[in-house]
Amino acid sequence: MARTLALFLAAATALAAAPAAAESEPGRAAADMAVTYRATAPYQEHANGVRAGYKPDQYCVSDRAGGAGALGYPHFNHAYDNSTDPARPTALFYEDDGKGGKRLVGVEWLVHDRDQNLKTDDDRPSMFGVPFKGPNRGNFPGQPVHYALHLWLWKKNPNGQFTPYNPAVTCLPGTTRPQRRPTS
Repeated sequence: MARTLALFLAAATALAAAPAAAESEPGRAAADMAVTYRATAPYQEHANGVRAGYKPDQYCVSDRAGGAGALGYPHFNHAYDNSTDPARPTALFYEDDGKGGKRLVGVEWLVHDRDQNLKTDDDRPSMFGVPFKGPNRGNFPGQPVHYALHLWLWKKNPNGQFTPYNPAVTCLPGTTRPQRRPTS
């Protein structure tokens, strides 16, 4: 709880020191970041995130490309697909807290690509002054081509606050989605 309060106070201090949101892009980014801190603070309590409509995935997601790091356990609220509202991320990311519970570490916004063409990006959104990554193929059957923005709000990412995978987040053995075995 002290860590949560310290992070929230840091965001509030940055907001207070920033120019009015309408005056500058950095001021707008700081104001939006403070909104995200306030909106997601209740989800530090895992049950609050679930009650708010974020559906937990049973598996922890690690970098499939073999890089260091993970997302943790994604919890999606698809009512917020296509949201660029800092108070309404599409996904919350939790990690095991070492006591049998979950700890909120990050959030993600997901916006569908307008033309569903991986070769065009004229509709790329941005938030906090950062362009979304993509367009990306869907991660599961039925998920459209999309853009994504990850924000490591509640756990520092040594690779950067907006980098997709966080090397400080790990998946415990046996918690990741089983890999399909090649058929011969």
